[in-house]
Amino acid sequence: QLQLLESGGGSVQSGGSLRLRCKVLGDIKTTKWVAWFRQAPGKGREGLAAFQTSDGEPNHCRTPEGRFTISEDKNTVYFQMDDLKPEDTGIYYCAAVFTGGSLFTEANYDIWGQGTQVNVSS
Repeated sequence: QLQLLESGGGSVQSGGSLRLRCKVLGDIKTTKWVAWFRQAPGKGREGLAAFQTSDGEPNHCRTPEGRFTISEDKNTVYFQMDDLKPEDTGIYYCAAVFTGGSLFTEANYDIWGQGTQVNVSS
C-alpha cells in the first residue's frame, strides 16, 4: 500500500513562494494520479492540481492565474506555489489511488498524507 509524506509548508508573506513535496512511498505507478488539495480554515478539501504518473495525459492545474504548477521527480510530486495570497492559507494534502470521477473531488481518492500547513500573511 502506498504512503504519502507531505512537507514544505510554512509561513510566508503575500507574494512569496513555497514548494510543497509529496514523497510517495511504494510504486508510484500503482496510482494513475497524484493530486494536491487544500483545506482552508472551516472548509472542506478543494482539489488544486493532479499529476499523471504515466505518459499519455497532461497534468491538470486549476489555478487560472497560473500561480501553481505540479511536477514529479524520483517518486516525489512537487507543488510549486508562487505569488501566494492570504486566501491560499490552509492545510495542503496530497492524495493518491484515484477511483474515478472528478480529479478534484476528495471522495475520489483512497490514500491521503498527513498534510502540511501553509500560512500566508498580508
